[in-house]
Amino acid sequence: MRCALVALLVLGSSLAGAQRPYPQVTIPNTEVRSLRSHVTGRSYDLYVYLPSRFDAATPRKYPVLYLLDGQWDFKLLTSIQGGLLYDRFVPDVIVVGITYSGPNANYDSLRAVDYTPKTSPSNPGSGDGAKFLSFLETELIPFVEAQYSGDPARRALMGSSLGGLFTLYALFTKPQLFAGYAAGSPAVTYANRSAFEDEASYAATHDDLQARLYVAVGDQEPFSAPTQEIVKRLRSRNYPRLILESRLIAGERHSGNKPEAFNRAVRFLFQQYAEGAR
Repeated sequence: MRCALVALLVLGSSLAGAQRPYPQVTIPNTEVRSLRSHVTGRSYDLYVYLPSRFDAATPRKYPVLYLLDGQWDFKLLTSIQGGLLYDRFVPDVIVVGITYSGPNANYDSLRAVDYTPKTSPSNPGSGDGAKFLSFLETELIPFVEAQYSGDPARRALMGSSLGGLFTLYALFTKPQLFAGYAAGSPAVTYANRSAFEDEASYAATHDDLQARLYVAVGDQEPFSAPTQEIVKRLRSRNYPRLILESRLIAGERHSGNKPEAFNRAVRFLFQQYAEGAR
């Protein structure tokens, strides 16, 4: 009996390590495009989720959600978008997940360069946020709007953690580039609280901020208190045209808050366009 058990265990281990003869699961209505940036010098893969009735030949323009860290969060966002569309909370939205090209891309290292506005001693090579923002403005957005009928008036940017930090940086640097911004668990303490410096610099020279901003954070993560602090600062500015919504997600930490945070973010960013959807 013991010999038979050992044989089964060996066989099971062998099957687990072997190449499975079955097709992989794919996400419907998606495609991958690649784009080489002359600004950053890096190559990016774009995970593109299209409406089921998408037709680039028609004059219809679509809202576009530009999602940072597509390698991790694209699958979640396509599911959330599909569910909200079914429930008629949002219209058809194109989702563009931004990630890096190559089979062995070091996502942690590359994003720590692109998503950081300032250099940190703990993160050598960081601080290319300005270049990455220029890449979005001058290369990526024109490409997407030409290829996929993206609507310039209904662009939104979403990111989490360092992606959330970059989203806030983009808001304070080029608030008119996107109509909406969604920052999840933003790393606002990075580089000696550089996000607070960016916020203060903007406030020193502006008396209004025309944008929609959604900020979410888990109540059990390290960024909880500083994220609530920067939200409080923004509210105290009393910008006439800033539409700000924030959410403290109970019982969640840094990554586990994403399903709720992203769901509410997509509704906040696009529900205003939902009339007549589907």
